[in-house]
Amino acid sequence: MHLILSLLQQMSVYLVLAYMLSKTPIFLPLLNVSSQRSHKFSCYVLFSLFCIMGTYFGLTINDAIANTRAIGAVIGGLLGGPVVGFSVGLTGGMHRYSLGGFTDVACAISTTAEGVIGGLMHLYFVRKDKSDQLFNPLVVLAVTFVAEVSQMLIIVAVAKPFDQAYALVSEIAMPMIIANCIGAALFVSILQDKKTIFERYSAVFSQRALTIAERSVGLWSSGFDASSAEKIARIIYEETSVGAVAVTDNEKTLAFIGIGEDHHKPNTPISSKYTLQAMEENRVVYLGGSESPYRCSISDSCKLGSVLVIPLRAGKKVVGTIKLYEPKRKLLSNINRSMGEGIGQLLSSQILYGDFQQQQTLLTQAEIKLLQAQVNPHFLFNALNTISAVIRRDPNKARELIQHLSHFFRSNLKQNIETVMFKDELAHVNAYLTIEKARFTDRLEVEIDIHDELLNRMLPSFTLQPLVENAIKHGISTLLEGGRIRIYSQRNALGYDIFVEDNAGRFVPIPADDTGLGMDIVAKRLTHYFGDAAELKTECDEGQWTRMRFLIPVIE
Repeated sequence: MHLILSLLQQMSVYLVLAYMLSKTPIFLPLLNVSSQRSHKFSCYVLFSLFCIMGTYFGLTINDAIANTRAIGAVIGGLLGGPVVGFSVGLTGGMHRYSLGGFTDVACAISTTAEGVIGGLMHLYFVRKDKSDQLFNPLVVLAVTFVAEVSQMLIIVAVAKPFDQAYALVSEIAMPMIIANCIGAALFVSILQDKKTIFERYSAVFSQRALTIAERSVGLWSSGFDASSAEKIARIIYEETSVGAVAVTDNEKTLAFIGIGEDHHKPNTPISSKYTLQAMEENRVVYLGGSESPYRCSISDSCKLGSVLVIPLRAGKKVVGTIKLYEPKRKLLSNINRSMGEGIGQLLSSQILYGDFQQQQTLLTQAEIKLLQAQVNPHFLFNALNTISAVIRRDPNKARELIQHLSHFFRSNLKQNIETVMFKDELAHVNAYLTIEKARFTDRLEVEIDIHDELLNRMLPSFTLQPLVENAIKHGISTLLEGGRIRIYSQRNALGYDIFVEDNAGRFVPIPADDTGLGMDIVAKRLTHYFGDAAELKTECDEGQWTRMRFLIPVIE
């Protein structure tokens, strides 16, 4: 009984050291089962030290040592696998061998065997997809029991003289089995508690971060301004429960929510040097501890006591900051500090994406302008010539053509937006074709047959007119008579095919740097809006017809 109590006492010191180490980053690699070399190396180093320490904490009995060395060997194998278990056991065994005694060889062999037993159990549970059992104290207790019984048998079989070895085992077997089994179970309990706390911490962090990400998606698509900053600040304030949240650009405060709203006003210049420092050095700045206290730069009576300043970036360029505050009676928690840095990275990505979207919008508007610029000059010239010719013989017809021309250019002015309804696009094309029919007189017929379901569908603006113009310019204008343009739709499994067809059959591929640039822009905008299935395709039966078609997919 005295020996059991002594070993339990030594084990308690052993476990206290283990508990203290669990509060440091050293233990983090042990909280998960991994095949990474760095994880296995950490297991080897840490549990080899525990193995050696268990020997030093042992009690000398009859030229032998009653010890808690088995805890390090068994758990090293359980968490690291067979190779790690063997290495830890061999290291601890060789250390024990260096201390001498009639059981030196037997202890070296048995300690190595205990590490291997732990490693084999590791393999068993991993292959059965039950890795969580490696952190089960009862399982660890059972594995340690088997390992300790094996050790006693090895000592009896290997140590000489047999009578002395048998007497030693009779004396130390029960105390060591009890102490090591309980110690190993308690050691794993420490790991299990640490693992549970870490997972809960990670879950809370992830859930809050995901909620913030979900609520803030798209808020900065229109730009990094005061309106979007106020919405972002309120979301973060509500989700993190900090004392206050502020968002700044490079010059002024865009938004401030929480304690101190009475004097931290939006649209005021940045006055705090730590905010300017964070932007200049592009690094996170924390103020609130004894070494770096926080002092409000605006009011001496400010109730805020700590702040975390996180730079916001658009690519590599710092465009502002987000600041998390806590009142004087409450410092920023580690979880909010870590989350704050994560939020900064998240919002930086959103700002960059918002800039990208704005650039895309500007590019789209530029493409529309280019399409308009291509059609307007020569169309206007032809239209005016046509109206001039008609006005003498048929003033009413001329008046009607002027109205259509007005409608066409009015539609052009309105079509700076990216998308329009199909029926509006048709109205725009009708105005264009009415003037072209007057120009070609009986050389041009037009047929339009579009399913009613398509009329309210959206499509990229300025899509049909360039296709129709292309058909007239490179097809109908080459015919002496009987020109015909058909605009129609056909249902298929994917949606509706839209056709623009002429009966000239004179299609010739046009280089992208020629007037075909308009077709290239139309094709790119269609696939960008509807997807690759909407690719603009051109088919030609020479001398018979040319068809340009694209797909409007079904709405699922």
